[in-house]
Amino acid sequence: MDHTAHEPEKHPHGAASWGTAVKATLHCLTGCAIGEILGMVIGTALGWGNVPTMVLAIGLAFLFGYSFTLFAVLRAGLGLKAAIRVALAADTVSIAVMELVDNAIIALTPGAMDAHLSDGLFWSALLGGFVVAFLITTPVNKWMIGRGRGHAVVHAHH
Repeated sequence: MDHTAHEPEKHPHGAASWGTAVKATLHCLTGCAIGEILGMVIGTALGWGNVPTMVLAIGLAFLFGYSFTLFAVLRAGLGLKAAIRVALAADTVSIAVMELVDNAIIALTPGAMDAHLSDGLFWSALLGGFVVAFLITTPVNKWMIGRGRGHAVVHAHH
């Protein structure tokens, strides 16, 4: 998939490849995972309750998720205001779906929110949530990219 710097990736309506969707989801997952893990570790280490810990983790997941795209399009020469618009358009739905699924898995796993950093339950719920979130978010990204949305907007700037 070689594209010139000014040529957006084109997909006929609904024709995004699974490979493109997987790459976009892995990109999103990387930022989300860093932010989510950092938030969970900070909240758990500080003895915060479940709600403030989840709010911090979700906030950091969005921050890191957007940052990865923001820095990539800034490096490609886009101005800050335009880069922010691209990052928001590219990642908002993907991060939201990923965070909804991941946090639902954690919240619904008995004892996971009360587990300590040294507990296997803490890490298995968190990492298992990422796996399930990846599996659910990939088809969402495939659908969005095939319609010229989501990560498709980033490819115009690579």
